Amino acid sequence: MSKSWMQINGIAITAFLLSILLGALLSTTIHHPAPMITGSVVGMYLLFAIKVVRQWEKVALLRLGKYVGLRGPGLFHMVPVVETLSPFVDQRVRVASVTAESTLTRDTVPVNVDAIVFWLVWNAEKAILEVENFLDAINMSAQTALRESIGRHELAQMVTERETLGHELQRILDEKTNPWGITVQSVEVRDVRIPQGLEDAMSRQAQAERERQARIILGQAETEISDKFVQAAAAYRENPTALHLRAMNMLYEAIKERGSMVIVPSSAVETMGLGGTLATASLGGAKP
Repeated sequence: MSKSWMQINGIAITAFLLSILLGALLSTTIHHPAPMITGSVVGMYLLFAIKVVRQWEKVALLRLGKYVGLRGPGLFHMVPVVETLSPFVDQRVRVASVTAESTLTRDTVPVNVDAIVFWLVWNAEKAILEVENFLDAINMSAQTALRESIGRHELAQMVTERETLGHELQRILDEKTNPWGITVQSVEVRDVRIPQGLEDAMSRQAQAERERQARIILGQAETEISDKFVQAAAAYRENPTALHLRAMNMLYEAIKERGSMVIVPSSAVETMGLGGTLATASLGGAKP
């Protein structure tokens, strides 16, 4: 059953019923079956001759197989048998979901990619006359273009540059579908999946890379610290008093808390002349 027949509207059915009812009333009034027969014939004609196209649709009218023009939206009349209708064309934005399974990337990694294509019919005449089934054409073209695009990109590009991949697919599909009266508005890559074993290996590789970076950063920090120590040692060598003050400050920081015990080598005490300082600090710490 064709789509045009499926979309027989309430107006045609109402006209059909009214014609039969009118014929029945006239037949009852004049006691003759002719009005009843005439009303039935007129009702059947109106049932097939009156069509309604919805706001977002177009339909092609063919007279004896020859294209006459587009009809819709709204109410129109056609001559049954002599004139026929093409499938109704929905001109709203539509969505097609495409999938490419086990497709090799440029670096020979098998991936499964899901994408969504947003498209619409901008010229219903071309879509009806230029391609047999534009729905199948869109789906197959999108799937083919997706596989070709995957083969031109490496895995890292597909994961990190999905928007770029979508723009490329949109351009390829739009060039192919424009002669059919169809435009592809956008393509969005939903998911890029790789085999589980490869995913685990990539995860371990990424973890090892992070550990390597952490070790490099730690080594750089140690180098910077050692450079600062060398600079401090040079400054203290030129100024022993500064070294003694630094030592006294370190000692104060160590014993300023009650109950702290600091063990200082005797050689350090003799070298820095801290004997008096230690004694004074001990006496101060013994005060209640």
